[in-house]
Amino acid sequence: MIKIAYCNVENLDLKKAYGLVPKNRQEKIDFYRFDKDKKLSAGAYLLLKKLLDEENITKPVFKTEKYGKAYISNYDNIHFNLSHSGKIVLCAISDMEVGVDVEYNDPAIDLNIAKNYFYNSEYESIMKSNEPSAEFFKYWVLKESYMKYTGLGMNLELDSFEIIIKDRIRLKNDDENLRFNLFDIDQYKIGISSHYDVSELIEYNVNELLN
Repeated sequence: MIKIAYCNVENLDLKKAYGLVPKNRQEKIDFYRFDKDKKLSAGAYLLLKKLLDEENITKPVFKTEKYGKAYISNYDNIHFNLSHSGKIVLCAISDMEVGVDVEYNDPAIDLNIAKNYFYNSEYESIMKSNEPSAEFFKYWVLKESYMKYTGLGMNLELDSFEIIIKDRIRLKNDDENLRFNLFDIDQYKIGISSHYDVSELIEYNVNELLN
């Protein structure tokens, strides 16, 4: 089982959303200075809650692993992952490990990031592309989703593994039979690392998160 959902939270009613999240999430929201960041924090939680409610997951107890990946301690068979960028929040729930990433496709991105931190073959593919910035973010969201899948996050070096984007996206020397999926949503790239082939994303209206 896997569900991947996203929502544009630009018009989220922050006051109403704040009252729907638990105290520890309110503290995270309060940490941010700007409303756009507060909306992303609140929206990400509410989107997760929406998906959990649909699977009858009640009273989840959230904890974090050694490197910061959150998990639900009282539901061993439910895994989740969150990401946000710009105006978009993204959430995945699954019965197996999963990692997701969403990024705004910024055409002004410094491609030296790929030169300095990606595999050489990945950098070469980016520079040969007709749209280098778009190609960069394909690799970025896929690599980030895998790093989050492993639970290591940024403790896993970007150049310690190689993503191969062909008809089937795969990890070089993969022995876990992972599945990678890539989506374009408006001006955003979404990458997914899981044990499933994901064919579609679920889009929620911001008001649905408040019901």
